[in-house]
Amino acid sequence: MPASSRSAVTLISTLAPVLVLAAAYDAPRTFQAAELLTPAQVRGPHHTVASAVKSEGYFHEFDITTDYGPLQAEGRSMLATRLQEVGALAELDKVSKSEVFLKSAGNSVLNVGKGAASAVKDPGATAKGVAGGVKRFGTNLGRKAKRAADDAVDSAKKDDEQKKDAGAQPSTADKAGGVAQSALGVNASARKWAQKVGVDPYTTNPVLKKALTDLGQIDAAGSLAAKVAVPIPKVVSSTATVGNLVWSQDPEALLKGNEQKLRELGAKPEAIKKLYKSEGFSLSLHTRLATALRAVNVPGCADYVETAAEADTEREALFFVESAEMLARFHKTDPVTALLSDSRAVVAKTKDARAVVLLPVDWVAWTQPYDKALAEVTQRSKTELKATGLELRTTATFSPAAKQETAARGWKVVEKVPAS
Repeated sequence: MPASSRSAVTLISTLAPVLVLAAAYDAPRTFQAAELLTPAQVRGPHHTVASAVKSEGYFHEFDITTDYGPLQAEGRSMLATRLQEVGALAELDKVSKSEVFLKSAGNSVLNVGKGAASAVKDPGATAKGVAGGVKRFGTNLGRKAKRAADDAVDSAKKDDEQKKDAGAQPSTADKAGGVAQSALGVNASARKWAQKVGVDPYTTNPVLKKALTDLGQIDAAGSLAAKVAVPIPKVVSSTATVGNLVWSQDPEALLKGNEQKLRELGAKPEAIKKLYKSEGFSLSLHTRLATALRAVNVPGCADYVETAAEADTEREALFFVESAEMLARFHKTDPVTALLSDSRAVVAKTKDARAVVLLPVDWVAWTQPYDKALAEVTQRSKTELKATGLELRTTATFSPAAKQETAARGWKVVEKVPAS
């Protein structure tokens, strides 16, 4: 064999293992809570986060032991919300025992105390109520599922029909569905108490929701809230990005305002209806999505409404909401001209023809689903958005393999972008 041929064979033989290693997918990883969180987040006066934190998808999965029962949180942002809620419950518990409250509420305060502590007696109820929406997210960052616009509504009707056939009547919650369901029992007084302790009045945390509802029923006139002093917390919950909207506005007025914003985007009535019925969206998440997309209002935003309406868990809905909010923040400093349509991950086109993916997740590993999504977004960004540059901005940390492979496909990677 000629020397040149032997050299070529030797070179190929040498490179082959390197190429195989570069393409090998990452295995699911378990982190330690102390690697990811501050000491105050790991342990507080009323909670402890389990040391082992699984990361099988794009989000860290946290298990939390609290004075009010066990909780789960998929993702850093959801963890921050749950910890804020634990602190709020502790404050509400103090309020229920305060002299001012006791004088004003009389014997009724006993119901509030029992309501706030009921999950301690039945800890499983808390986990079921909050963790029901926990679902490993990340199998699809590409195109949305191909479903008819009214599938969600048709599905709800079929469920009701099946219950009737079985002799059971649909509950009020079943009838309400989606956004309407989250507003049940939340009166003006409950919203004032939620504002006082810096939490979402439409929370999916059943313990906190019961405490707020009980307080709201006792304090129907809202006079107690004005008399009782509560330390003003740093708001880190989902209410932070919508200001006083969810605290001050009546649910019906808030929903009408959201629908107006969505119509101004050009969202189709069927898409708005589908979003309203989505099982993943509370009224607060609905408000955050409408507010963020309306602030950008470029071609593709209306399409994203329909994409977001696919969410059937809180974690999925939160991903779409945080994507829209990340887009709105980016748009303020680097105006975008369009969004890639039919995409679960937000891909924005800038004035200088860059395609910028905005990804609000915790962890990006080199996996087959991510590989597939990246290939699809790369191809579509060039052909549909006519992008001449590629950039991926994320709140996450990349694994070494994911960062290497993403860069090899022409993407500039910007990690650990601030979440707000």
